[in-house]
Amino acid sequence: MATTIRRAVIPAAGLGSRLLPLTKATPKEMLPVGDKPVIEHTVRELVASGITDITIVVSGGKSLIQDHFRPNPALVEQLRADGKSDYADAVEEVAELSHRGHITYLDQHGPYGNGTPVLNAARNFGDEPCLVLWPDDVFVAEVPRAQQLIRAYEATNAPVLALMPMDPADAPRYGVPVVKEDFDDGLLRITGLVEKPKPEDAPSAYAAIGGYVITPGIVDELREQTRRWHEHRTGEIYLTDAINAYATRRAVYGQVIQGRWYDTGNPADYLVAQVASALAHPEYGPILRRLVHEIDQPATGITTTT
Repeated sequence: MATTIRRAVIPAAGLGSRLLPLTKATPKEMLPVGDKPVIEHTVRELVASGITDITIVVSGGKSLIQDHFRPNPALVEQLRADGKSDYADAVEEVAELSHRGHITYLDQHGPYGNGTPVLNAARNFGDEPCLVLWPDDVFVAEVPRAQQLIRAYEATNAPVLALMPMDPADAPRYGVPVVKEDFDDGLLRITGLVEKPKPEDAPSAYAAIGGYVITPGIVDELREQTRRWHEHRTGEIYLTDAINAYATRRAVYGQVIQGRWYDTGNPADYLVAQVASALAHPEYGPILRRLVHEIDQPATGITTTT
């Protein structure tokens, strides 16, 4: 029987270079999507999926992340004294996420690459599997993406990758899985990933979109990659390389995620995520739709949101 997943890693040590100069002073994980910073969407998804131990791997200049989730009794007291109880409740509720998810922070050490923060955190996990979610993804789904991945792991007792259908023309943007077998409910047996293939070379019509259940075997592959890196000091440590190496000998699965995915890692996609979030909001959606309608009309005066 598969071990219950209770741990998760959020790698948040990246520079956010694709969003510069916006991320020069503000961590990309703290950029707002709707009325929440993007990393809060990820934390909420994990807590809603039953995760009780979240490790956020950070680097220098990321203290705003800790500040956001840290309790602030003085601010809450001031807000209540000013009669702003709703705001005080909201501040307390964000701090409660840190308690419910038992958020801890870990400084990243080691070679470049997205496998390094996973290995940093996994040293504390023993033989337990864990989730890995990036902090610049936002999923809107009836069943949280993390919960869909957990269910797939419980059905297979093996590593699982989050997948979504893609337009073949988009293959050069993603890792594309090699599908060996297609089961029910979007569960696929895969034998590896091809990174950013040409459309005509894509081995399937799915994209790996940055959510994983990893097992101790994947962590062992990351350790081996890191050992070789220290011998040769070339390249980077990639989680997908570890998964590919593992998949040559053991079962790996992909789960096609039901829901909408918004990537905030580059300016165009970040703008899409912002607009989509605003449109879905019960208060802001009508305002934005009215604004779009008014923009399409000849200018006649001052535009307000009332």
